[in-house]
Amino acid sequence: DIIDEDLELIQEDGEETPDIQELKSAVQEAPLVKLVNGIISDAIRKGASDIHIESHERLLRVRYRVDGTLIDMPPLPYRLKAAIVSRIKIMAELDIAERRVPQDGRIKVKIGKKTVDIRVSSLPAIFGEKIVMRILDPSNLMLDLANLGLGQDAIAELKAAIQKPYGIVLVTGPTGSGKTTTLYSALNLLNQPGVNIMTAEDPVEYHLEGINQVQVRPEIKLTFAAALRAFLRQDPDIIMVGEIRDLETAEISIRAALTGHLVLSTVHTNDAAGTITRLVDMGIPPFLVSSALNLIVAQRLVRKICSQCKRKDAKTHELHKLLQQLGLSPEEAEGLDTYHGAGCSECHHTGFSGRIGLYEVLPVSSKLRNLIVGGASAQQLRQYAAAENVATLRDTAMEKLAEGLTTVEEVMRETVSN
Repeated sequence: DIIDEDLELIQEDGEETPDIQELKSAVQEAPLVKLVNGIISDAIRKGASDIHIESHERLLRVRYRVDGTLIDMPPLPYRLKAAIVSRIKIMAELDIAERRVPQDGRIKVKIGKKTVDIRVSSLPAIFGEKIVMRILDPSNLMLDLANLGLGQDAIAELKAAIQKPYGIVLVTGPTGSGKTTTLYSALNLLNQPGVNIMTAEDPVEYHLEGINQVQVRPEIKLTFAAALRAFLRQDPDIIMVGEIRDLETAEISIRAALTGHLVLSTVHTNDAAGTITRLVDMGIPPFLVSSALNLIVAQRLVRKICSQCKRKDAKTHELHKLLQQLGLSPEEAEGLDTYHGAGCSECHHTGFSGRIGLYEVLPVSSKLRNLIVGGASAQQLRQYAAAENVATLRDTAMEKLAEGLTTVEEVMRETVSN
């Protein structure tokens, strides 16, 4: 039998729809303008790469991404939710009346003497729009290879590869691993009056003086491949392609590299060896891959321990086990001093301040070209690299650990599959 129990129907409060004219008036009021400006300037001052403003049921949450990790900030007044979101959308020249579909825009702000670009993305969620602002602060862009964490040998190999008149140099790693910074640093070295440099990017993150940068726009059929084809009619010396995502882009990039152009690009693989097999798996014949490739750089970013609150780790059994998992012998684990950040006001109590790169740099030698033509597997290519004493991501991570620059946990997190 169906029993009639006490049951209360909860009426869902739909997303409030404030009057658009009221919103337009509210977003110009000085206190609200000051609040939104304060959030942006505070995030820039703290070195954040992104600002997240998230609408929850009874909370307007704010988080900054600092050194790759999201950090909670004091929540904003919930009653100002619609006004704050609308203020940001107006600044980014988005449609404040449209809350049903995602929108993208851009804000340019001046703080002191520097100009900062901010990419804005809005996304409709069940409790209101979520806003993410990507901060592109030129003062954070390091264009010196030596400052990225590359060793002297790796820098020499990379410089030798990009100073060849033709061929392709690939940088691989996950999203947010610093690939664009590495490419920009290489372009900065190559940026001389006597060369024509062209880039296809999605998006153009930073403007580089003297370089012709093109924003890819797939919605009007300006894809990476279409941009590349156009570049080849523009008398280029050096071409940078933001990412090789498909066979068409890969084919044109390889063809450009084999016809007298230097090509720089990125792919998404775990390591240098995997990059070679990825190109072959895409459908590029191995003999073309072997002929075109100059060098591959695999990279990750690890957080640096804050120098203000750096403390030595206690020699525990758990720490020894972790160090042995990282490939150290019991004696090596016992003899290695490792460190962590205790957390202080300087690092916003995270224990970390800044990031440093881990790199695996694989030059393409004649021996490696023969292996590629012979259809070597990724594992066989890794064995070749090991025999040639090519430092892996794990090797370079262990160097940073021994130097006291990062923590055991960071090394485990970023090199667990290596």
